Amino acid sequence: MVSFVDGHRDVYGVEPICKVLPIAPSTYYEQKAREADPSKLPLRLQRDFELRGHIGRIWRDNFSVYGVRKVWRQLHREGIPAARCTVMRLMRQMGLQGAIRGRKFKTTVSSDRDFRPADLVTRNFRADRPNRLWVADLTYVKTWCGFVYVAFVIDVFSRRVVGWSVSNSLRSDLALDALEQAIHARGNEEIEGLVHHSDRGVQYLSIRYTERLAEAGIEPSVGSRGDSYDNALAESVIGLFKTEVIRRRGPWRGLEDVEFAVLEWVAWFNHHRLLEPIGYMPPAEFEEAHHRARQAPAEPVGVT
Repeated sequence: MVSFVDGHRDVYGVEPICKVLPIAPSTYYEQKAREADPSKLPLRLQRDFELRGHIGRIWRDNFSVYGVRKVWRQLHREGIPAARCTVMRLMRQMGLQGAIRGRKFKTTVSSDRDFRPADLVTRNFRADRPNRLWVADLTYVKTWCGFVYVAFVIDVFSRRVVGWSVSNSLRSDLALDALEQAIHARGNEEIEGLVHHSDRGVQYLSIRYTERLAEAGIEPSVGSRGDSYDNALAESVIGLFKTEVIRRRGPWRGLEDVEFAVLEWVAWFNHHRLLEPIGYMPPAEFEEAHHRARQAPAEPVGVT
């Protein structure tokens, strides 16, 4: 109603419009004064005004993909108390919503090789420390210049993306480049006993790829049942990538645009994105907490 008066006041004046509408001129002027000076708002509305600023900032700073739950969690991480229902109400008023996952598509082609590594994971995607279990998979992005393919290597312990690669081709080098990046990124850390798990894609069963795993002392593992659940964790992370970047920011012109977007998203994902399975923490922070806990000296036990 106030906006209607604003749109017609220059022609008819405020008082004549208010005689027709169920709003008093004093109410209109009070509302305009509040808009000009938020300190004149009631305390609840002042609090809402302040929270809107924080909510909008968090939503924009996180690829505009956070929904109510993660915005609420991030507010509390920053020491800004707010009820979840309040965050939901304000996000609805602001027209903000989280990213919603869409369809999944198959990108890897199963290998016809008679021999393939055993399934050492059996869909149990858990690890008690970093570099205990990596999962690898790839996806595609449709661009104006054709398809672009993206490969990821993910550490199961923290969900951290430790390696990635982008290419115009599904050649085995795509997956191998992501593996090389992961090995380099974790080069100063212990990888003894590390298992690398993938689906039955030919890229992951190629001779060059399996030889590189053996050279690095990494045990290969391949899903045994041949469906999406064999590599569910990798597909989950890739699903986030497609939902939070590809579908929201397209159309894409070509490989360079996609490559820069992957670089930007991986940096944000590893260091800022809150992940529910690890206690609403970013992967890098979760790993740092693990290392600090291991390095902390044990407290002496007193004799009673």
